[in-house]
Amino acid sequence: MPSGLKKFFSRDNLPNLIFTVLFLGAVGFVSYKYVWPNLERFEPTLVNFMMLSFLLFVVGVAGVLSRRNIIIIFMSIELILNAVNLNLIAFSRYFQINQEAFNTAFKSAGMTVNPLAGPVFTIFIIVVAAAEAAVGLGIVIALFRNRETIAIDEIDLLKF
Repeated sequence: MPSGLKKFFSRDNLPNLIFTVLFLGAVGFVSYKYVWPNLERFEPTLVNFMMLSFLLFVVGVAGVLSRRNIIIIFMSIELILNAVNLNLIAFSRYFQINQEAFNTAFKSAGMTVNPLAGPVFTIFIIVVAAAEAAVGLGIVIALFRNRETIAIDEIDLLKF
């Protein structure tokens, strides 16, 4: 345990700890009893999901471009794939809600909207991501056994 937490949870600090617990409990009770019932239910829109997906994608791309550890790069690739999954599910839900409007608009072109396409593609992406993680970790273990490093700069496969 870090020294700051040891000091906070020590017997000398017991009155402050009791006050903190009681204060947080009182704040939680007041917010549950008086503030929470007056809040309206927040229903996220397509734009909210797209913004979250964009942020996940940007964090993933930044991790791929800036890190030198191959494990972190694999995790960043997983973030990018999860951003795509979130987008597919959000658009699938959007198409499901507005299915009648899309079907009447696309009927003249001979197209229909299938709201199950997003979840099906998402399952395929999850399967591909699991296979990518398994193969990638296998490659990382093989490289670590040969080179004793997982830094991208020190790995050049043409020289074994």
